[in-house]
This record gives sequence, C-alpha cells and structure tokens, in this order.
Amino acid sequence: MWAWRVEDFGGIDAMKWKEVEDPFIEKDELLVNVCASGINFAETRMRAGTYTGIERPLTLGLEGAGVVEKIGSNVKTCKVGDRIFYRARGSHATKCVVKDYHAFPLPKNWDYSDGAAVGVGWLTAWHALYVTAKVKEKSKVLIEAIASSVGSAALQIAKSQGCFVIGTASSDAKLLKAKEWGADQVINYKNENVFQRVMDITKRRGVDIGCMTIGTETSDDLIASMANGGKIIMYGSTGGREVKFDLGIGSRNLQLLSMSIDTADNYIQETLSSFRKYVLDGFNKGSFKPVIDSVILASELPKAHKMVEERKHFGKIILKFD
Repeated sequence: MWAWRVEDFGGIDAMKWKEVEDPFIEKDELLVNVCASGINFAETRMRAGTYTGIERPLTLGLEGAGVVEKIGSNVKTCKVGDRIFYRARGSHATKCVVKDYHAFPLPKNWDYSDGAAVGVGWLTAWHALYVTAKVKEKSKVLIEAIASSVGSAALQIAKSQGCFVIGTASSDAKLLKAKEWGADQVINYKNENVFQRVMDITKRRGVDIGCMTIGTETSDDLIASMANGGKIIMYGSTGGREVKFDLGIGSRNLQLLSMSIDTADNYIQETLSSFRKYVLDGFNKGSFKPVIDSVILASELPKAHKMVEERKHFGKIILKFD
C-alpha cells in the first residue's frame, strides 16, 4: 500500500508519499480500501510535531470513506464489500485499519467524498452539543469558526433542535455561506465586537451555549457573551491554548466544559450509539448534509495543507484516491 508519511516533523515538505507494508488487523478491526479522506487542521499540528501524543513515523489522516476489504472475526458493523465512512488515524493512504465501532454505512445517495467529510467534524460536534452540553430546544447557541467542518456540523445539529444560532468567522464570505446554511445571525470576529453584537442580538441576555474552538484570540468575548447558567464547550484552540478568566464568573453560574472524543469515557457507549440513531438517520433522510469546500487528488495533500493553514475554506477539503 501507499501512504502519506511523516518521518521527521516539519513544514509541508515533511510529508512524503511512500510505499509501506499492508497493515495487520485485530479481531475487532476491518481493512478498508480508501476512496476518499478528509483534511483536518489538527493534521497540520501533527505534521509539525506540536500535537500532543504524536510519535514518528506516522501516516497522516483522521477520517475517510471506502470499501471494506477484510474484517476481523469480531466485527459486527459491516461485511466485506460494504461501502462505509469511518473515523481512524492513517486515512491518507490507499488502505486503512478501522475499529469496528468507528465504521458506518455510507448512505445510498452519497459518494465517497461525502462520507470522508463526516468522521471528525460531525462526531466532535455531536459529542459537544448533544452529549456534553445537552442542548435544549430554543437555546441560543454561539458557534465560533462556523465555517469549519465542526462548526458547520454544529450549526445543523443546533438548528435541528430548534436553536437560535449565532456564528462567528474571520471573513464576510464565510459568514454569507453560514447564513445560507441556516445561521440566524453572523459576526466577523476580526472587525466586529463579538460581545457587543451578541448583547445587541440577545437583548443583553447572552447565549446559553458557547462553542469555543479558537481559544486565546476570542475567549474573553466568548466568556463575556454567556447568559447566566450558560455552558462553554471547549474543543479547539486554533487561535492559541492559553485562556484566562476571572473566577468571578462563578456568580454567573457558568459551566466550562472541556472535551475530547479521543479520551471521553462516555464516547463509545453514549456518543456513538446516539450518533448512529439520530445523525445517520438525518444523513439518510437528507436533513443533515456534510459541507464540502473542495475535492482534490490525493497526490495534492501538500496543497490541501496550505489551504487549511490559510483558513479560507468553508467546510471540509477532501482528498480523492484513484
């Protein structure tokens, strides 16, 4: 098999397309012939060596879609020949090993690019809003970086619950698309006062849920924008990891909830089971849709990393394998 590998951390040139041995699968795993894989900002940190817990050499990629080639004896979610999408590390390769619980049937009307846009963004957004925040109908939700794959998924999930959604992004072009996808109000955090806009929009009440994905750059405004008893869900730090706050926020009864789908104890039992029940149903009915910015050839991964680092895209950038 062939794979995009990083043997020495560094810039875009650190990624090499190399031939490697086919992987071995355990009893609860399956081997997938990869047809498409999704690009994530986290991979740029993995490549650079700044992502926690990453060792060299590594095969890049966190999600994808393809055809099942082989299954372990304990696999129950699919069979050989099935079209699936999945979440698994090492997806930027011609073959990928996937845990049974992370394999999902590809909806009949989807192509592989659609499936490759789901594994990270949608599972993160679902775990954040449905499992961690326990979003309620008619809540007011502030979603940072609404143009990201997680943000665009969170937007659809929140709207499906009847929420009022305010989205932030770094450009007016992204905000226009967010409005097209259902955002009720949008704010350009680069040239607008987010706190003041939220206060104006909510008549000084604030929002019930704040999705923190940028970090240092915008955390003060996000915390200030919360309503009494509001929940801040922290799952990203593209704008810096250092966040400071006054313990006086306790008088506002705010909840600061950090999360990671890699380490959450309730992820497999609660997040994945409810995802299969509700989100897969939404995909099949067409009420939920993955948001794709562009599809490029797998040979152009360096170009894709540059696009992600420039942060001009809306939704997911997909690698297509021949």
